[in-house]
Amino acid sequence: MTVAWRAALFLGLTSVPLAASAQQNVRPAYPAVLPLRERAAVIDGWLKERLDTVVPAIMREQGIDMWVLVARENFEEPVVASMLDAESMAARRRTILVFFDSGEGLPFERLTVSRYPLGDLFEADWDPNIQPDQWKRLTEIIAVRNPKRIAINSSRRSAYADGMTLSAHDEMMAALPESLRSRVVRDETLAVRWLETRTPAEMARYPQIVALAHAIIGEGLSDKVITPGVTTTDDVAWWFRERIAALKLDTWFHPSVEVSRQGVKDTLDGDTVIAPGDLIWTDFGIEYLRLHTDTQQNAYVLRPGETQAPKGLRDGLAANNRVQDALTSSFRVGDSGNAILARARAKAIAQGLNPSIYSHPIGYHGHGAGTAIGFWDNQQPDPRGDYPLYPNTAWSIELAATAAVPEWGGQQVSFKTEEDAYYDGSRVSYLDGRQTDLYLLGGTPTANPKPGTPK
Repeated sequence: MTVAWRAALFLGLTSVPLAASAQQNVRPAYPAVLPLRERAAVIDGWLKERLDTVVPAIMREQGIDMWVLVARENFEEPVVASMLDAESMAARRRTILVFFDSGEGLPFERLTVSRYPLGDLFEADWDPNIQPDQWKRLTEIIAVRNPKRIAINSSRRSAYADGMTLSAHDEMMAALPESLRSRVVRDETLAVRWLETRTPAEMARYPQIVALAHAIIGEGLSDKVITPGVTTTDDVAWWFRERIAALKLDTWFHPSVEVSRQGVKDTLDGDTVIAPGDLIWTDFGIEYLRLHTDTQQNAYVLRPGETQAPKGLRDGLAANNRVQDALTSSFRVGDSGNAILARARAKAIAQGLNPSIYSHPIGYHGHGAGTAIGFWDNQQPDPRGDYPLYPNTAWSIELAATAAVPEWGGQQVSFKTEEDAYYDGSRVSYLDGRQTDLYLLGGTPTANPKPGTPK
């Protein structure tokens, strides 16, 4: 796929130039996957840039001049885990990271209160031969720099910002004199801002990561993998797992594969055999270069004599796309997730749609740090949606539209999709397009299909 084609797709300015039925038999091409050594170089380059730029920016944004992070080997808190270089698989014994802002125009320090540095990213500042007690050494470092506000990660609202354990807190506070102890603040924003903020370098590569997820889904929802009347939904889920492993990628959850079937109220999964006339849905995510995807797409199994999915199913997916538009046009910097949810639902309902919106950030985690825009079981304001929306964040546009399918006797079907996107502060752009047509299985495959991705 050419760079120009990929760029046009990202901007939503073009579509696959094929007839509808042919287009739905085309599956996305696979982007190249880097060898492990090259991945490490990318990860470390991104991480250095993030530490140099994101950390000073968010600390100044929040009025914090020192940030102290504490983790233990194999019990890394989310922020520390994301700050380890590609060759550091875990914290070493107890790892203490210190960021200090000396002020505009002065050096910004990052230290690890450890025997050893963390790659070339954190300078080691503890010699046990001089000061055997690690907490006392931390106290010395703090005292010399004399910060006004010392942030630690502690939050009831966000797991991502609750990394300071009770034992670490108690030991740190016991080591500090009262004059410094009173400057410690329990902060729940720095961690989230660090984790949710995406850099230009990350965003230059993120579309390829999502394209990789789309390619795996497209292959899995195809005649290459699924034989109607033989293949079960569990077979497809485990094919996804094997394909991910073969590509030397990771998944952050077991894929879900279900079918909606005419005359059956609830979706079917497990050992259900996929049959002609089924609407197949999958929920699928990978981790690559420490960035995550979270994607839901759909396929239809043609009945004998069919060349297209029933119009009611196509209209249901189109209704879902309209709910997506209602949501992505409702993003506003500084608004809470709850406010965005209410605005998007009002737009969708005004169009006669039946929406359910439950979107969330993605990035270092699949269900990432940041505000929540609804939950599948709660379409009302929620404390987890109180946090404001920031620019330069990546999103899983996850939602459903329930609609009647006339060809199925008016049966109500939930059309669920999930596509990954980026919010730059003014608009939401899908990272590798979105699905606007159902994949088709069971029909005559398109001869010599051109590589492409869903619109």
